Amino acid sequence: MPTVGRILSKEDCKRIHSNSLEILETIGVKVDHDIVFKKLCDVGAKPKDFQNKIVTLPKTLVERALNDVPKKVKLCDREGSFVEVYANGPNLFWAGNAMYLAFGKKRELINSKSFVELTKIMDSLENVHTTVGTSISDVLPKARDFVGFRLMAESTNKHIRPVIFTSTGVQVIIEMANILLNGKSLEENPIFSLGYSIVSPLHWTETCLDMYLKSSGYKIPIMVNGEPLAGGTAPVTLAGAITLSNAEILSGITILQILERGRPVIYNLGFAHVLDMKSTISLSASSECALMAGAGANLAEYYNLPSASWMSTESMMVDGQSIHEKTLNGLIHILNGINLIWGIGQLESQLTMSFEQAIIDNEIAGQLKRIRKGIEVSDKTIAIDVIKEVGLKGDFLTHEHTLSNFKNELYFPELIFRDKRDAWEKIGSKDLIERSKEKVKKILSQKKDSYISPSQREKIIKIEKKWMEKLG
Repeated sequence: MPTVGRILSKEDCKRIHSNSLEILETIGVKVDHDIVFKKLCDVGAKPKDFQNKIVTLPKTLVERALNDVPKKVKLCDREGSFVEVYANGPNLFWAGNAMYLAFGKKRELINSKSFVELTKIMDSLENVHTTVGTSISDVLPKARDFVGFRLMAESTNKHIRPVIFTSTGVQVIIEMANILLNGKSLEENPIFSLGYSIVSPLHWTETCLDMYLKSSGYKIPIMVNGEPLAGGTAPVTLAGAITLSNAEILSGITILQILERGRPVIYNLGFAHVLDMKSTISLSASSECALMAGAGANLAEYYNLPSASWMSTESMMVDGQSIHEKTLNGLIHILNGINLIWGIGQLESQLTMSFEQAIIDNEIAGQLKRIRKGIEVSDKTIAIDVIKEVGLKGDFLTHEHTLSNFKNELYFPELIFRDKRDAWEKIGSKDLIERSKEKVKKILSQKKDSYISPSQREKIIKIEKKWMEKLG
């Protein structure tokens, strides 16, 4: 499907690629991991500073990695369904991660109970493809990733994206995933995926690299996140921030392919920020952020790779600003063909989640998907025979063509109000936010059985306890 409203031309992408390679060949990257540093040097990276583990990456090494990386990424749920994402392929909306949960104008730390409730809401939303882990305040930091994975597995069958807090966490999650798969191969059935951000500029941390290393060997899909701060950790000019971030993502792809050739990768320049020069706040929902996200999708397409970003807002609560910013960002994402759009339910620049915002974002996502679908032009849809048959009578409503096609052609939101004033007054003159609160109550009032069997839960809890003891 062709993209519209492109941010970067193919010539722009080519120029950015060339300059990104120059950055990697001259400045290089800092690699805080002895094993990864050695592996890079063994295959042709040039050690620039042994003490600080800085290596430069020759153009040939990067281009070899780009040749090795798969062009499609398979994402599975636990019901046996899967979707493949690829450049200009399907658009999927994901939940987001945060520290807090919003309640009106206030917020509280997310705990296990509220995280399970959040997961249940995401599980019920038809336009949400993936549930995402987050910080759980009543669980020790060293265990938040794998405890969070277990809680999500109990509350949804959807694809899971745990947030990794320690490199050990991914080992525990792999053990748990094998229990959920009942003997099926994780490589063939990637029911979870991973991701990590580089520390801009050009710094790969030990935790990230150790996670890359320990998760190798299973073909687990991984999102490589560039997260530049234009005007702070990257040039204030958007082209400069994009070029630096592209170099960082290319270095991540190179490292991953050296550790595990053919590992599926999702290119993510969409987590870009802009430093607000008035408040010194790191923005994630400004028009400039949307431009960089769109540019990231264009570069991913240039490399023939799937892309990701987030649909963000700076708003502290569910309000007109949050809906405006998320719709604007989402539209740029859709029009530029971003595959994985992260952030359903997020507020406050990813710090906070909201049940009500998730409900509203689900509605936004449905309409964005309809826009992305576009207009089919065919004999059936032009309907010249129908037009001739109806003629000047003007009654297309009762024609079989309308009855046969309206459900596929028109999107029907659940919460967006599309009726007359008297009908609106009959339901209490409630606005969108009030209606979203009602839906939250309805979802949380419905009792659902666990998505894992008692036997699976017993085994997973045993794994959890074993690692808790090991980690002290």
